[in-house]
Amino acid sequence: MSSAASRPASAPFGPGHTDDLMSFLAASPSPYHAVANAAERLEKAGFRRVEETAAWDGTSGGKFVTRGGAIIAWFVPEGADPHTPYRIVGAHTDSPNLRVKPHPDMGNQGWRQIAVEIYGGTLLNTWLDRDLGLAGRLTLRDGSHRLVNVDRPLLRVPQLAIHLDRSANDGLKLDRQRHMQPVWGTGEVREGDLVEFVADEAGVDAEDVAGWDLMVHAVDAPAYLGRDRELVAGPRMDNLLSVHAAVAALTAVATRDDLPYIPVLAAFDHEENGSEADTGAQGPLLGTVLERSVYARGGDYEDRARAFAGTVCLSSDTGHAVHPNYAERHDPTHHPRVNGGPILKVNVNQRYATDGTGRALFAAACEKAGVPWQSFVSSNDMPCGTTIGPITAARHGITTVDIGVAILSMHSARELCGAEDPYLLANALVAFLEG
Repeated sequence: MSSAASRPASAPFGPGHTDDLMSFLAASPSPYHAVANAAERLEKAGFRRVEETAAWDGTSGGKFVTRGGAIIAWFVPEGADPHTPYRIVGAHTDSPNLRVKPHPDMGNQGWRQIAVEIYGGTLLNTWLDRDLGLAGRLTLRDGSHRLVNVDRPLLRVPQLAIHLDRSANDGLKLDRQRHMQPVWGTGEVREGDLVEFVADEAGVDAEDVAGWDLMVHAVDAPAYLGRDRELVAGPRMDNLLSVHAAVAALTAVATRDDLPYIPVLAAFDHEENGSEADTGAQGPLLGTVLERSVYARGGDYEDRARAFAGTVCLSSDTGHAVHPNYAERHDPTHHPRVNGGPILKVNVNQRYATDGTGRALFAAACEKAGVPWQSFVSSNDMPCGTTIGPITAARHGITTVDIGVAILSMHSARELCGAEDPYLLANALVAFLEG
């Protein structure tokens, strides 16, 4: 691996963190799997699940709430006051992909196909001619859920041969409705085939399946890349890389009772299509959890206001590394590089929430962790993406800073990052959560 960054002796994470990230990516083909895997790691670290419908107590220790593809976890140090501020790491669990429609069974010209809908701003061409699996959750008639993961070659979106489209290399044009429906066999189409298949994979009766949230994923495993293995190629880095780092950082600091803040992980669903969901950053989930924690510790509205006024959130999401083949698409004075440490994301039009105060907070955390960091700004002639950062700042009135890891091939079925950056980010998050 590259020696671009040296890890201080006090930093808890090193190259083994990147190995673990690759396992997390492979085991989390859907937001529901990502939440289940995060919850399992939290429980092993001593956190306990609390139900939203139950009364909460004000005891210290680690707790977490899950709702669909979202998870909020927090650690209350012994003796924390009701007005103790929070230190939050925000992220999201969803990634652009292809998702199964309500009537999935379709076909044409003797091919059996699955009807899919495009989710988020995915790079459509990256799903072509790739071995694809199927994952997500089934909702049963009793209201319970069952996760399913068909992690083997099952589907394929076949590209038209160049002999039948001589202009393909001059600019591929894909019709989102006609050209993106995957095949999974031949023969006559029979309604109910897909549901019967996934129900069998999940070990339940098809008659018990009342609903589903299923999506396609590439089945090739994450892998180190390059002569010196200094790069990592894998799926869903946007944004499970941040979710994984946040879980690791939270469990690392949850062994201390002298924390001046209450550390929090907030991983939302549906960021890739605007966050407008009960599990999204636009919804009330985070604010409700933080408020209930204040009130469970005997606080009132004044304590809630004091706690929020002193709270800081790091919105951690992947950003753009400078592309060697398209350097002109980047701002000429801001060229984030892989293995150069996490990036601070700035946009004066509030597509990112960072300001000068946030810059100072992030710089202090990186300095404490011994982690290098970089700045990202979009070129003035390119539109800037956004994150949960501005939403979190505006909805809850808390200081928010946008950060992340620089990657290539964002929104592809398979993305690329530096092998050192995941653990550099995790170490910076530990320093931030420690205050």
